[in-house]
Amino acid sequence: MKPRELRNLGIPKGDLTKLAGRLLAEAHRRGMKKAKARDKLKAVVSAPADYLADEDFGPLAEALSSPGSHDAKSSFIERESPAPWRQWGQDLEIESVRQMANACRLPVAVAGALMPDAHLGYGLPIGGVLATDNAVIPYAVGVDIACRMKITVLDLPAQLIRAEPDRLVSAIEEETRFGIGAQFRGRDKRQHEVLDEDWSICDMTWQNKDRAWDQLGTSGSGNHFVEFGMLSLEQPELGLKEGRYLALMSHSGSRGVGAQVAGYYSRLAMDLHPELPKELRHLAWLDLDTEAGQEYWQAMNLMGRYASANHALIHRHIAKALKATIIAEVENHHNFAWKETHLVPAADDTGGLEEREVIVHRKGATPAGEGVLGVIPGSMADPAYIVRGKGSEASLRSCSHGAGRVMSRTKARSSFTWSAVKKLLKEREVMLISAGLDEVPGVYKNIDAVMAQQSDLVEIVAKFEPRIVKMAPAGERAED
Repeated sequence: MKPRELRNLGIPKGDLTKLAGRLLAEAHRRGMKKAKARDKLKAVVSAPADYLADEDFGPLAEALSSPGSHDAKSSFIERESPAPWRQWGQDLEIESVRQMANACRLPVAVAGALMPDAHLGYGLPIGGVLATDNAVIPYAVGVDIACRMKITVLDLPAQLIRAEPDRLVSAIEEETRFGIGAQFRGRDKRQHEVLDEDWSICDMTWQNKDRAWDQLGTSGSGNHFVEFGMLSLEQPELGLKEGRYLALMSHSGSRGVGAQVAGYYSRLAMDLHPELPKELRHLAWLDLDTEAGQEYWQAMNLMGRYASANHALIHRHIAKALKATIIAEVENHHNFAWKETHLVPAADDTGGLEEREVIVHRKGATPAGEGVLGVIPGSMADPAYIVRGKGSEASLRSCSHGAGRVMSRTKARSSFTWSAVKKLLKEREVMLISAGLDEVPGVYKNIDAVMAQQSDLVEIVAKFEPRIVKMAPAGERAED
């Protein structure tokens, strides 16, 4: 139905028209005929209170029943007091702090935390952690759903980096692809059991399955990378003896299909919550007891398995090209939502605490449950760390996902020159295959300072020093 037809049925112009259109599309996809949909919409407009529990148009009925439904902002009711949250790190970008505070105003918010690498994002800041009550916020997961880190240790001598760098460069160049639309073609297309899963969860996953196959085993643009480096263990860890090892580290996510899922359900959530004020619009949520909420949840988890498959194939194929064996590995998501049990403010608002299940969004934040291993990178010329979580409830068992940016990509391109950057890379013994000027070391915080600011959240297990780095070539649009 066109917006004009919806208005003719009595649906007010603006956000309510958009909401009705979205719900209609969902109803049509489930098989509802146009005539039946039109009749039902007329009935909802005539008596919205009778259709509040309707599986097709309940959200519209609720919006129409709300006081001031013609002025959506007037119906927003936030928490009486913000959900509690804590901040790690000093001198954080003021806008990211404001975003975290705003997120804790949501009626579904339970608790929050802001990591020391925080910077401005959409809705929830990068480095933001938010626990909600039976609701998932697509933009609090992120556009690159299930973006993740992976480190593998190879059974090749660490000296290979200096002795045969061309061999390692060749393995990266031949076995990876980078950037927007990057894919493997023909007989080079990768195979993984994730393709055998059910991709008919929703239109976005089903329609993009072939695209997902094409991009399987590839990396994105922006801050995504594949690199070789030296992994140092000061004591036995990861099933290895103390010493220095050749390791491979990657950073990437769910590629084009993940972006499609994120975009669709973010728009749907915003249409379902037209009452949200401008500063909270990107924090619109989907209730998990609704069809839309369950669809997104299942799609998000599929994207998690797909992102993990991308990394598995990158590491598997590079190891095979080098005739090497993987002897240890660590990986984790940092753009995801999990169902977890936490000690949080009681649901009855009595001021006490209780253990209950919540949905924990970690947007650019790493899980750091007690004993849980994770990877926190620095920059192309700074160390990354394998860490073990300490299980801090104050941070919702989370830590940073990296060093954190200190400037925009536009500012970076006008602030640095390749001649100065190359001098720094040479000093640090880093061979850069490709990257954009907006990803040079100077755009990031000092990783060791960030690690010091979260020493109560994680302990360092191993140190990774980058030596051969590949990112998307300059000119690629950022996906992170």
